[in-house]
Amino acid sequence: MTKLFARFLKDESGATAIEYGLIAALIALAIMAGATQIGSALDLTFTSIGSTLDTANEAN
Repeated sequence: MTKLFARFLKDESGATAIEYGLIAALIALAIMAGATQIGSALDLTFTSIGSTLDTANEAN
């Protein structure tokens, strides 16, 4: 039983897959955070443009 447990502890075949999974999850999280920031900035930009156009339209 001890040999089986020792062999199990030495086996690292699944470790690489787990590491790649964690890296992929971190990259996905970074992409989502970046997309959220870009979306917020675009929302502010288009709101500002819309307000400017409304003001210009009211002046005419």
